[in-house]
Amino acid sequence: MQLDIKTCSRARLTRDPRFDGRFFIGVMTTGIYCRPICPARPPKEENVRYFPTAAAAAEAGLRPCLRCRPESSPGTPAWLGTSTTVSRALRLISESNLEPEDGKDGGMEALAARLGIGSRHLRRLFLQHLGASPITVAQTRRIHFAKKLLDESRLPMRDIALAAGFGSIRRFNATFLKTYGRSPSRLRKPNGRDGMMGEDEYGFQLRFRPPYDWDSLLAFLAPRATPGIEAVENGAYRRTFLLHGHAGWLEVTCNAAASGLDLHVHYPQPQHLFLIIERVRRMFDLTADPEIIAAHLRRDPLLNGRVATKPGLRVPGCWDGFELAVRAILGQQVTVRGATTLAGRLVREFGTPLPDVKVASGLTHLFPAPQQLADANLSRIGLPRARAHSIRSLACAVCEGKLSFAGVADVEVFSKRLCELPGIGSWTAQYIAMRVLSEPDAFPAGDLGLLRAVGLKHVRELESHAEAWRPWRAYAAMYLWQVNPKKGVSSHDYVLHKNGKSARPAVGGRR
Repeated sequence: MQLDIKTCSRARLTRDPRFDGRFFIGVMTTGIYCRPICPARPPKEENVRYFPTAAAAAEAGLRPCLRCRPESSPGTPAWLGTSTTVSRALRLISESNLEPEDGKDGGMEALAARLGIGSRHLRRLFLQHLGASPITVAQTRRIHFAKKLLDESRLPMRDIALAAGFGSIRRFNATFLKTYGRSPSRLRKPNGRDGMMGEDEYGFQLRFRPPYDWDSLLAFLAPRATPGIEAVENGAYRRTFLLHGHAGWLEVTCNAAASGLDLHVHYPQPQHLFLIIERVRRMFDLTADPEIIAAHLRRDPLLNGRVATKPGLRVPGCWDGFELAVRAILGQQVTVRGATTLAGRLVREFGTPLPDVKVASGLTHLFPAPQQLADANLSRIGLPRARAHSIRSLACAVCEGKLSFAGVADVEVFSKRLCELPGIGSWTAQYIAMRVLSEPDAFPAGDLGLLRAVGLKHVRELESHAEAWRPWRAYAAMYLWQVNPKKGVSSHDYVLHKNGKSARPAVGGRR
């Protein structure tokens, strides 16, 4: 990547928080790399070098700064919108360890194969867009997470190594010594912050790049919160979850003063904390760069005022792809409130009760697994026959391995497979791509709320107009849905399709 030297220089000298995570500063005289907001005395310009990612600085042989803690910066957004292959590769990396096998890049070979390209080409793409190889990117993420656990928890070293994705304590210690020049035990502060707040409870702070419209995100999630599974109240989002056979719950609140979200996790298996945090980061779109997105969308007069009204609007993700897909089917041809009512019935009838959950009242169940819905009699919750069939077909496809929401390497292929299921069409597939796969250019053009917001009558007209919004059409959809809605009703309360397949809007829809 090419960085603008003058811009980087001004940002580091003024410690501008808007550039935190956009680039890193290598101090060549000390051999360390820092965030633009590092409180240390700024070095002379001739002694610094700028890197697009922390992994690029690590690949150049530099060590992370112990004062500004690069592991605490927002995710680097440089790849967003520039390379679809790189963005999908990073999503796959976040779902696996990508650990080299016997000193070879076996992990990278497997990653490239899943993406349908050669490992050399994948390496070239990563060097072009991120300044580092896939292996270095994965390893930097792991070591940064390990450092975060050292600073914010009292976990034993073995648990930290496992949580960060290292196969052994020996490998963990060797990588840590190489990266920081010190052993993990020497870096752990005896009186540092303790993120473990009780048995199996952990606290973390996840940084974002301001502005961040937390209130609008909660306003989107609140009416869609599945009773028994999720709750949005008093400025907090809470939910239960099942991961690798173990139940847990989490709570997320916004700490605007620190430009971060405070995450509280209750879960009995610390080795899965990295996966939990990665999922939460995607759920709340923490790697987005709102200024880049806003600058692009504001070129269109239709969006300019909306972007100015709500700066920092994010695309909300989800915890589990199957759960979100079921919810999307439940929402066909009914209002958001109606879909939430159906989802609550589904959970009470087929979900797994959790009588011992130690969290605010209202979180009582785990969402039904595909196996529980594959043969379920969904008419018991008042669901129309066609939508019941769609949910059962989706559940069967997941159970039989024909469809998986994890490790999706090609969004287009995945969407086509979704649309082969009865009752799932383009609208549903694009909505799932937005919220499950964090695809920034996904766009459910057939949504009646979007058509009304732009004052158009035909889907093709909207698709043509939306071409100028690429590669941020998902964000454009959020602005059209959430800004200036019909009084008292979000524009997304309108549902276009009876079964997700219609190409023409149903006049009025159901409310």
